[in-house]
Amino acid sequence: MRLSGTADLPLHTGRAPRWLFSRMVRLSEAIADHIVEEYGSEELLRRLSSPRWFQALACAIGFDWHSSGSTTTTMGALKLALSPERHGICVAGGKGERALRTPAEIRERCSMLKSGELAASLERASRLSAKVDSSCLQDGYRLYHHTIAFTLSGEWCVVQQGMNQRYARRYHWCSESLESFTRAPHTGIASQRFESRVLNLVSADSEELRKGCVDLVAEGPARLRRMLCAQQTLTGEHLRLPARHLLHASDLSERSWRALARLHEVQPESYEELVATPGVGAKTLRALALLSELIYGTPADWKDPAKYSFAHGGKDGTPYPVSRATYDRSITILREAIEEAKLGSKEKKQAIMRLRHFLREE
Repeated sequence: MRLSGTADLPLHTGRAPRWLFSRMVRLSEAIADHIVEEYGSEELLRRLSSPRWFQALACAIGFDWHSSGSTTTTMGALKLALSPERHGICVAGGKGERALRTPAEIRERCSMLKSGELAASLERASRLSAKVDSSCLQDGYRLYHHTIAFTLSGEWCVVQQGMNQRYARRYHWCSESLESFTRAPHTGIASQRFESRVLNLVSADSEELRKGCVDLVAEGPARLRRMLCAQQTLTGEHLRLPARHLLHASDLSERSWRALARLHEVQPESYEELVATPGVGAKTLRALALLSELIYGTPADWKDPAKYSFAHGGKDGTPYPVSRATYDRSITILREAIEEAKLGSKEKKQAIMRLRHFLREE
């Protein structure tokens, strides 16, 4: 799955009516049945980690084609639709307070395997992905929705969303393609536009900056203060932030220095370990980025990493109202096809697959 197309996600109020949401759950279950039957559980995770495919799924199951609720409602439906017994996949997390309960839900779902190691690994993935998108990728969007879908063998994908005053931005992660939590970790970011004020500490272009930050922590705050004073003496100027940094002097406050002192005691060996340290947030990471550039000349990446990406009608009647009869027929057709396929009759499923080739020819 490659990213293409566009996706606008304006903030909308309201929620899916009960009659529609119950059908969204059943249709999501039927779609998942077909994908898992044909390609396996890992392929479903792979598709959910694609912003384009995810947006198409949200449209197919009948939610608003472009609103922020397409993320939260689609993942809410999948959380009820997917099961380890039927699909080999569990979903934890959700919107608001449900997102905070993600670690407990992971532990609960892993308890059936009595695997504390698996639960710990998934909790770390959940925690670090959320921290990266809230602290290392400083784009002005505050996370309010976090979900992780995972198999009981340890594969996972994360779909989470942040918002500013008018729009939402969705972030996608997949364990299959992940080499590092802090180096170009996303499979895609769906957003309404490029932002001008984005500090991206996890891009490939920030590699040297991340190394500089780890080195700074090892130096200790007292030595850093002396190095900064020495630099100011050499330049003959007071410390001033270049306009392109879009940072504030408060980033070098006494609070930041105290945070650096605590990090120096921990002595993290990598940037990922640094980010994972409790108490290290956006301000501390900005301060370290600024200090690294000032002292080592390692520039930060200020380019927005967002990619422009993006049946049954929509909840608000766009492009047309949802037809309950048509929706129910789709669910019935998919369910009958998967049941007959299990019995050895694959004609219906193969006919549905042939439709895809017919549409391509059109």
